[in-house]
Amino acid sequence: MSLETCGASQCTPPILVPMTSDHVAGADGDPNEGMTQLGSAKALAFDQAHLWHPYTSIPASPAPLLATSASGCRLNVRTSDGEERTLVDGMSSWWAAVHGYSHPVLVDAARNQLETMSHVMFGGLTHQPAVELGRRLVELTPPGLERVFFSDSGSVAVEVAVKMALQHWRSKGKPNKRRLLTWRSGYHGDTFMAMSACDPEGGMHSMWSGVVPAQRFVSEPPAGIDAPIDDDFVAEIDRALTTQRDELAAVIVEPVVQGAGGMRFHNPGYLRVLRDRCDHHGVLLIFDEIATGFGRTGPMFAAEWAGVTPDIMCVGKALTGGMMTLAATLCTDRVAAAISAGEVPVLAHGPTFMANPLACATAVASLDLLVSSDYRASVARIEGALSSGLAAAGDLPQVNDVRVLGAIGVIELDRPVDMERATAAAIDAGVWLRPFRNLIYAMPPYICDDEEITTICDAMVSVAAVHSLAT
Repeated sequence: MSLETCGASQCTPPILVPMTSDHVAGADGDPNEGMTQLGSAKALAFDQAHLWHPYTSIPASPAPLLATSASGCRLNVRTSDGEERTLVDGMSSWWAAVHGYSHPVLVDAARNQLETMSHVMFGGLTHQPAVELGRRLVELTPPGLERVFFSDSGSVAVEVAVKMALQHWRSKGKPNKRRLLTWRSGYHGDTFMAMSACDPEGGMHSMWSGVVPAQRFVSEPPAGIDAPIDDDFVAEIDRALTTQRDELAAVIVEPVVQGAGGMRFHNPGYLRVLRDRCDHHGVLLIFDEIATGFGRTGPMFAAEWAGVTPDIMCVGKALTGGMMTLAATLCTDRVAAAISAGEVPVLAHGPTFMANPLACATAVASLDLLVSSDYRASVARIEGALSSGLAAAGDLPQVNDVRVLGAIGVIELDRPVDMERATAAAIDAGVWLRPFRNLIYAMPPYICDDEEITTICDAMVSVAAVHSLAT
C-alpha cells in the first residue's frame, strides 16, 4: 500500500491505494529510479501542505529540499523534480553535528545502546549511560559545577536554569528575587521563560513583549573579542545590579558569542566583570553555553576564555554530536543545597525522556571522541581557513563586517538577506547555508577538511556578492 498525498496548493484527505507498477517503475523500467523520483515529489508536496518548519509560515518559503542521507560533512538532497545534489554542510545542522554525519563511533554507540535499552524513566531509576555522561560533564565543565540535570532541548535547559535560580532564592527566604538581568542582542530559546531573556525589541521574539515575564536589560556588549573593556558599559552593569539587586535572581548571558541574536563576539573580560559584580551584589550568574559549548569557539567552553565559573550553566546542541536531542543544566553544590533545603525541597521538573539512555550513550561517545581527536587543533585550523577564505567579502560594497572566531565565520550585510536568492546561490556553489536577518554565516563540522572549508567560504562570498549586485 502507498499513501497518496496532495499537491502544494490544496489537499484532500489521504487515501490508501495499492502499489502498482505505475508507482514503482521509471520511464526506463528501473523500479528504484521511478520510486525515488515519484516519492520525492510527493514527500515535498505533503511537506509543503502539512509540515511547519522552524521560523517559517505555511507553506515554507523558500521550499525545503528533501534530505535523503548524510555522511561526513556532506548532505545528499533532492528537489521536487528529482534532481539530486550533494552539498557541503556549513551549518552542522544548527551547530550540533561537530563530528559530521554517520560517524561510525557514534553510530556504534547508538546501535549498542538500542540493543540494550533504548529508554527507561529516570524517576526512581538510573542507568550507566546517565552516570557516565554526568561524570564526563562534571570533569569537562568549569570547576565547581557538580550537579547535573538532564533535559530534552536547549530551551528546556534554560527553563530549568531559571527555575533553579528562582527556587534557590525562594528557599533562602527571598522570593522577591525573581527577575533576570541580561544584555541586549541575546538569544536563549523559544519557550516562554527563555524568550523573556531574549532581546525584547530587536530579537526574534519581540512580539511577545508584554506577554512573557518582564526581565531587566542593559545594552548589548561592545563588539569585538579584542576590543578594550568599555568603562561606560561596565558602569551600566554596575548600576543595574546596584539598583535592582533585591529583585534579581540571576544574570544570564551567552559567553563570548551571542548566537542567534546576531552572531556578535565580545571581550571575555566582561564575563569576569559579571562574576565579580554578581558576587558583590548577591546575584547568581548563568552561562548559556548551548551554542558555544564543546569547542565551537576554541576552548571546550567559552567560559574558559575568562577563567570564570558560573553558578549555573546550560549545554546542548553538540552534546550528542548532533545525533539526537539532549541537553543539560549544571549548577554548583551551593545552588543545589539551597534548593534541597527549601520549603519545597525538590527541583520540580521532570521531562518524560529525561536522561534518555540512547541519547546519553551517544553523548558519552561524542565527548570521548571530541577529547581524543584534538578538537582544539581542528577548530584552530578551521578558524584560519575561514579568516583567509572570507577576507574577500570585506571588499564587497554591501558588506558591513567580516568576523571569525573558532569555527564560526560571519559576513554581516547592510541589508536583510534575500533568503530565496541566498539559498539558491549557496546551493549553486555546492553548500548548505541558512542565513538569517542580515547575516551569512557558517559553523561547520570540525571534521571538514581544508577543501570543504574553502568551498563553504566561496559559497558565503558568492551569496554576499549576489546581494551586492542587487539593485
